[in-house]
Amino acid sequence: QVQLEESGGGSVQAGGSLKLSCTASTFDYSSSCIGWFRQEAGKLREAVGAFYRGGGTRETYYADSVKGRFIISQDNRNTVTLQMNKLKPEDTATYSCAAGPGSTCAGPNWQGREKYTFWGQGTQVTVSS
Repeated sequence: QVQLEESGGGSVQAGGSLKLSCTASTFDYSSSCIGWFRQEAGKLREAVGAFYRGGGTRETYYADSVKGRFIISQDNRNTVTLQMNKLKPEDTATYSCAAGPGSTCAGPNWQGREKYTFWGQGTQVTVSS
């Protein structure tokens, strides 16, 4: 059983930055996909981006709404980060990370909530105007 834990949430003014981390207790897949999702109260969870690792390959994927502002990277084998810059009030949400085997990131799969096997509890991000 993989446990995921997010950290780094908080409150920030519009235009500011926050960095979220997703740490996995263990993740022994030969290839893996870590996704970031967010959910506003009363709305469906939406994909923010994903990080694929397989062999020597690293790929990142982003939703159009965050492209150019958010950066996903890997700190170490078990930690993937989400650097959020130029934050907007509409970025306010609970952010969660999710994990699955590498195939989870194939094509448009990375955007599908149902494709991921493990989920973290989430961390709140609030952006004030």
